[in-house]
Amino acid sequence: MPDGSFTSGIEGPSCDEMGILYACNFAEQGTIGRVKGQEASVFLELPQPSIGNGMVFDTHGTMYIADYVGHNVFKVDMQTKKLSVHAHEPRMNQPNDLAIMSNGIIFASDPNWSDSTGQLWRVDTDGKTTLLERNMGTTNGLEVSPDEKNLYVNETVQQRIWQYDLDAEGNLSNKKLFHQFEEFLLDGMRCDVNGNLYVTRYEGSLITILSPQGEHIRDVELLGANCTNVAFGGEDGCTCFVTVADKGHVEMFRTDTPGRSWKLLETARQANLKSLKETIPLPHGRG
Repeated sequence: MPDGSFTSGIEGPSCDEMGILYACNFAEQGTIGRVKGQEASVFLELPQPSIGNGMVFDTHGTMYIADYVGHNVFKVDMQTKKLSVHAHEPRMNQPNDLAIMSNGIIFASDPNWSDSTGQLWRVDTDGKTTLLERNMGTTNGLEVSPDEKNLYVNETVQQRIWQYDLDAEGNLSNKKLFHQFEEFLLDGMRCDVNGNLYVTRYEGSLITILSPQGEHIRDVELLGANCTNVAFGGEDGCTCFVTVADKGHVEMFRTDTPGRSWKLLETARQANLKSLKETIPLPHGRG
């Protein structure tokens, strides 16, 4: 993909159940781009003046987009491209990044860039918003662990990642420091199915992979410096797509382990196929 295909606001990479990549701000601000192979195009234009940032899919294949200008979380029907407001919360500084549980509960980071503080929100399946924590550092990337027993939230400026215990209703407890970095800003994060956390190091030209215990496993070097987020996709869920702001493009690398988000969608897709087969009557035999 050529440099400058996306704006410097490139963000929110997320893959559908077929492993196809979507990301915010293709060609111009306020768009959602669709990337398949080397071909990219505008999939959707958000209503002005909205601009997307974080993005996730639920297990039904519905897309959710954090609109940091309008204080919205949008919902998109992927078949009709119908866009609606799933949640609107004027008390937010800005909904920035999103993470989602298998039951459809969404978490949203909410940074205040001007004073390096932030908040953390939950968005229930009916669109109700709940402020989970205020007076944090600059909240940005966040992710749910594969067993859905933990939520990870990072703070960009403070260069640290927090771990919370998580229950089935999306309640948090037992906050503790998961990892402290010494350099580079932090942005988006995603887990693989083994619980390893892939962390974008903005200005650092790399993705850092941490174990479920917060230990450093390895770094993946990138061409661009300002990586903003990462998503798992492709046919087997082992392709990592990284959005890079200073290049305005998407970089890719391969891993040995599929992503958590890809696995959720693949499991749901296989279940739907099985259900469909069971509902189709078999032809009557001759005899």
